[in-house]
Amino acid sequence: MTDYTKSELMVVAGAREIKDGELVFVGMRLPLLAFQLAKATHAPNAQGVFENGVLRDRPAGKPLFTMGDAPCIEGAVWATTMLDIMTLLQKGRVDLGFIGGAEIDRYGNLNTTYIGGRERAEVRLPGSGGGSDIASLAGRLVIVMNHERRRFVERVSYITSPGYGEGGGWRERTGLKGGGPVAVITTLGVLRFDPETKEMFLDSLHPGASLGEVKDVTGWPLRVGAELRETPPPTRKELEIIRKYDPNGFWTNR
Repeated sequence: MTDYTKSELMVVAGAREIKDGELVFVGMRLPLLAFQLAKATHAPNAQGVFENGVLRDRPAGKPLFTMGDAPCIEGAVWATTMLDIMTLLQKGRVDLGFIGGAEIDRYGNLNTTYIGGRERAEVRLPGSGGGSDIASLAGRLVIVMNHERRRFVERVSYITSPGYGEGGGWRERTGLKGGGPVAVITTLGVLRFDPETKEMFLDSLHPGASLGEVKDVTGWPLRVGAELRETPPPTRKELEIIRKYDPNGFWTNR
């Protein structure tokens, strides 16, 4: 099938990162749909936690625009406080977290605070929210964002949510408990991280994207995986499920 949007493919790629039985810190926008899709397909026993204080063990019954919508709260296993949800991160209970950012660098560090740095800020962004907690404490981190040169920079101007810092064993040296980012899902492909250097590399290209295009919009000499492949496209069933929960293409730009 080719009648899908880039955003729908990103949802599918995100859903495939979720394993059955995991506790997932869902996040906003496309991850809302990725969790719904995973639950309805290969990860029926996954549970989702939402920053506003909700834990769910089943997909919401109706489309979601935000995590605070009534369908997300209705039928929840636990409707509690943000403090209780963030405590799950502190306890090391969250297996996988989803976040995004305005800027990302080659080691997966994210900036959602200052463009241009704190002292010479050109733009003041919303800040961390729960992003730094998720990046620091979740067992694995998946980052979802548009692939643009202004976003993929050599070095972020401010680290809001840590990836692998300066590379190598930086997370261990700084005492971060979470495992760090394992995938960056973009509008052009899926990037992963070298197990030793922790530098990002291109693992798969989305259908229709080219290697040259990806390199042109990446602000450093991007490494390419030894077995660069094409991202598997959505199946008809996956698209049907996504469109059930996003019938008007609000999040998927359909």
